[in-house]
Amino acid sequence: MSSTSTLKSSSSTSHPHSYHYDVFLSFRGKDTRKNFTDHLYDNLVAHGIHTFRDEEELENGCRSRQRYGGIEVFFIIVFSKNYATSRWCLNELVKITECTAEKASEVIIPIFYHVTTSDVGNREGSFKDAFSEHRKNADPEKEKLIGDWEIALKKVSKIKGVPVDDQ
Repeated sequence: MSSTSTLKSSSSTSHPHSYHYDVFLSFRGKDTRKNFTDHLYDNLVAHGIHTFRDEEELENGCRSRQRYGGIEVFFIIVFSKNYATSRWCLNELVKITECTAEKASEVIIPIFYHVTTSDVGNREGSFKDAFSEHRKNADPEKEKLIGDWEIALKKVSKIKGVPVDDQ
């Protein structure tokens, strides 16, 4: 699917021919967009940190791999109860782990929002339920994709992250 979209930086400064962000936020919108992630985003921007986050009106088909090219420093992944229900979030996580493997200057910071590292890495709790759903009627191609998701989740769950239990 070929779609184009305009990416907006959190700053008014334009960057000719490419977009530059210091931080890329990955999160499950229905869990955290209107609370934790909005507060995190607002605080990053208030401190002059150029931060990319998907806007609500941005449709899945308009998102492209090229958006990762402008990230220079940090990927903040907000794992939440419904994170693993989203194929988009899981595919994005795989891409993020690939990007950081290729470029040592890029760093992943996981935030465990009302979930544990074990939920994420061992697919327990809501992650177990989500993967059970993904596996229903999975063909070999989807099973491979699920395997990639599991590897990425395990890898990122081993990174020292930030647990958030209270709002």
